[in-house]
Amino acid sequence: MNTVAPAHTPAATRSDADGTAVASFIIGLLGTFVLNAVFGPLAIILGCVSLTRATRRRGRALLGITLGVADVAILATLIATHHSISWTPGF
Repeated sequence: MNTVAPAHTPAATRSDADGTAVASFIIGLLGTFVLNAVFGPLAIILGCVSLTRATRRRGRALLGITLGVADVAILATLIATHHSISWTPGF
C-alpha cells in the first residue's frame, strides 16, 4: 500500500501556473520601462509556461505575453532609431 502523496499534485501545479501568469504580467509591465531586452523575452516565456500548465489566470498570462512582445517591439524600435538599446528624452 502506497501512503506517500505525489510531489506534484494538480492543485499545486495550477497554483504555480497562476503565480507564473502574474509574474509574466508584472515582468512584462516592468519591461516597458527598463531592461526590455531581458524582461520582454522573459515575460513571453513565463506567459507560455503558465498557459501550458492550464492557469486559471489566462487573461494575465495573455497580457504578459502581449506586454513581452511590446517590449521586444520597443527594443527593435530603439535599435532602429537610436542605433543603441538605451534612450534619452530629446529635450
